[in-house]
Amino acid sequence: MEVSMSLGGQDNILLANCIDQSGSRLKPSHEELDRSSSPSVLRSVTTTWKEGLLNRKRPFVGRCCHSCTPQSQERLFNPSIPSLGLRNIIYINETHTRHRGWLARRLSYVLFVLERDVRKDMFTRNVVDNVLSNNRVENAIVQVASESSDVESGPDQKAVSKVRRKARGFLQEMVANISPAFIRLTGWVLLKLFNGFFWSIQIHKGQLEMVKKAASEHNAPLVFLPVHKSHIDYLLVTFILFCHNIKAPHIAAGNNLNIPILSTLIRKLGGFFIRRKMDESSEKKDVLYRALLHAYTEELLRQQQFLEVYLEGTRSRSGKPSPARAGMLSIVVDTLCTSKIPDVLIVPVGISYDRIIEGNYNSEQLGKPKKNESLWGVACGVFRMLRKNYGCVRVDFTQPFSLKEYLDTQRSRHLPAPLTLEQILIPTITAAQPDQALVNGEEEEHLNSGDLSDEPWRRQVIANLAKHVLFTANKSSAIMSTHIVACLLLYRHRQGVLLSKLVEDFFNMKEEILSRDFDLGFSGNSEDVVMHALNLLGNCVNVTSANRNTEFIIAPRRTVPALFELNFYSNGLFHVFITDAIIACSALALLKEQGTEESQSERSCSHALLSQERLICKAAGLSHFLSNEVAVALPCQTIYQVFHEAVTRLIQYGVLIVAEEDQEELSPSEETWPKKFPEPLSWRSDEEDEDSDFGEEQRDRYLKVSQSPDQQEFFTFLQHLLSPVLEAYSGAAIFIHSLSSPKSEREFTQQLFRYLLTRTEKGIAAYGESATHYLVKNTVKTFKELGVLKERRENGQSRLELSNMFTRQANRNKLLEYILGFTLL
Repeated sequence: MEVSMSLGGQDNILLANCIDQSGSRLKPSHEELDRSSSPSVLRSVTTTWKEGLLNRKRPFVGRCCHSCTPQSQERLFNPSIPSLGLRNIIYINETHTRHRGWLARRLSYVLFVLERDVRKDMFTRNVVDNVLSNNRVENAIVQVASESSDVESGPDQKAVSKVRRKARGFLQEMVANISPAFIRLTGWVLLKLFNGFFWSIQIHKGQLEMVKKAASEHNAPLVFLPVHKSHIDYLLVTFILFCHNIKAPHIAAGNNLNIPILSTLIRKLGGFFIRRKMDESSEKKDVLYRALLHAYTEELLRQQQFLEVYLEGTRSRSGKPSPARAGMLSIVVDTLCTSKIPDVLIVPVGISYDRIIEGNYNSEQLGKPKKNESLWGVACGVFRMLRKNYGCVRVDFTQPFSLKEYLDTQRSRHLPAPLTLEQILIPTITAAQPDQALVNGEEEEHLNSGDLSDEPWRRQVIANLAKHVLFTANKSSAIMSTHIVACLLLYRHRQGVLLSKLVEDFFNMKEEILSRDFDLGFSGNSEDVVMHALNLLGNCVNVTSANRNTEFIIAPRRTVPALFELNFYSNGLFHVFITDAIIACSALALLKEQGTEESQSERSCSHALLSQERLICKAAGLSHFLSNEVAVALPCQTIYQVFHEAVTRLIQYGVLIVAEEDQEELSPSEETWPKKFPEPLSWRSDEEDEDSDFGEEQRDRYLKVSQSPDQQEFFTFLQHLLSPVLEAYSGAAIFIHSLSSPKSEREFTQQLFRYLLTRTEKGIAAYGESATHYLVKNTVKTFKELGVLKERRENGQSRLELSNMFTRQANRNKLLEYILGFTLL
């Protein structure tokens, strides 16, 4: 008799016992976390597996960009930094205090927080008065008073006084009021709470050493820019800095958290509230509020206060970083450029959770409106947290870099003028033109100003800085066990897998991740870690067993909420393989273009030749198309550089093979492709000698997909990673055929979501997670940028309709064909 159960069910006693028994082996000892060279790559119980990369040290992540900030990269770093190892920040005993003995052991938490260096004189003084006397605020007050006054000669004193009182009210609602005593109390409470529902909160001691050195030795404020995964992020960063005697930052928090009692607590911890919508009316800017926010931020920086800003603006609902919103960052840049402060040090921060305390965002991914925060909701959330364990947390503070140095570097470069997605891709989609122009940039215009007073150049520099920071923070975020297990279950073993095979693939996936210089956020035996991850993923997983003597079979549950939640955690691994996945899907598209029979079969791929140049160009087009889903490169990198490295990596791993002897077998369409890239794509670096023979290597190479079953399985896995995203976009391309009349964007998005969700519920969609609400919103955004949909005003409302080009069914069909060309469907 076959028994089927979910991991959260009460009947699953046997597997639950396995998880309980493995728990003591999985939870890392504090001595292990403090070890100077803990490798974090875990031995499996299966001794026949190859050691591979097990003997190499864990990669040290978080170095700042050598291209944009070379001086900063050398300034705070020394060769001993990586060897300092990890520390579990919530493990506190008497050795972390100045006291010893029985009483010190019992009061270690109290003694530890009392010994932290937190003083009132560290924080701001006379902030409100200084902000109100700021020239920018004074001018804004006069301007607003003039607009509301009936006197033609200018505002009278009464109007100015009224606006000034209004400004003071805005400011008092905004400002933080840090209390050292409350920070100490909160530190003690968090030690108790975090030890209750987290197994460990790991930080790298070398990273904190760099941050501490920057805070104490450099006459510049620090601006922490973390990724935003959970409401705990605010507390987590402040708590870690508190434990290391680093001044608590002022935290930019959304005014959705400005609720009674909670708002007072947040202010005492350093939070200041800003509107989620900067302007109350979409038709007119709120000059006064903007001036107050700008002056307040400037005053904080002038007084050497640290800031903590979340560029995404809101927590990620997808498990991937949301697009950066650079409003607060632009204020920091403006403050530096007006010489109010000598410099600012930027610190991107990566945060990874085994499981976020919110559990999942399934209600919002199912299209339900976000619930407003309330004190009762917070209290209920804390109570739920106390009853569960959320596994491990890893926080990575990257190397601080000088904002002044970054801006100076940008001034010396020719920044390309941004092109719209429509300009980049429409010729390729509708006219089937070669997409080589997507990477060579021959026709690019450049912004040459180098002056922040030039608004286009300023906007582009700040946008690039925000992307740079968010990309770095995400790349530095450790990969957790739940990310790997969820990804394997969805995209390698969707039909189910033996537990032993899942453990083996988990082991191999760790090697793949480490070889790409990403770090792991867990420690322990591989079998135990997999059990731990399955336990945390709970009701998302089914476990079946034919009888008591057979091994467990693990499979993802097929319900929509389960698929959505697994996809959320799987996306924590998305950025590790995204460039390889795009190359794999682009190879499939080229095979289809060449007319290879049964091109969706792995075996047919082995006999077809692929031009490396065409492959990279095809990948560039797909990366542009998916630009709202993920960033594949830093702004200072070229698309060509990133995908050339991905192809080289796949060749080194044996997934792709260089085929030199079969070039005469190329099809006519391949032969006509240019053998060299134009100069902008030269493989030669600026430093190379002109007389070198490097040009010989510049010729195009031709590749084949390996015939090895293991390599083909990995290549298919890479294609599966992108399949839900491509299925969402292809579904949207089908749906626009039914768009017969203009609709509001909200109505169109809701109808598209219902269409994709219905396909999932009826089993038509191959990937149920393709119907998540964030993907639906991204498809609408992409289609607008692509020029498929256009906005027009109708009766004072903005409505969406098909653009003139895509009212023609032939062009809609070409869009669908373009997307389906990359898919295995």
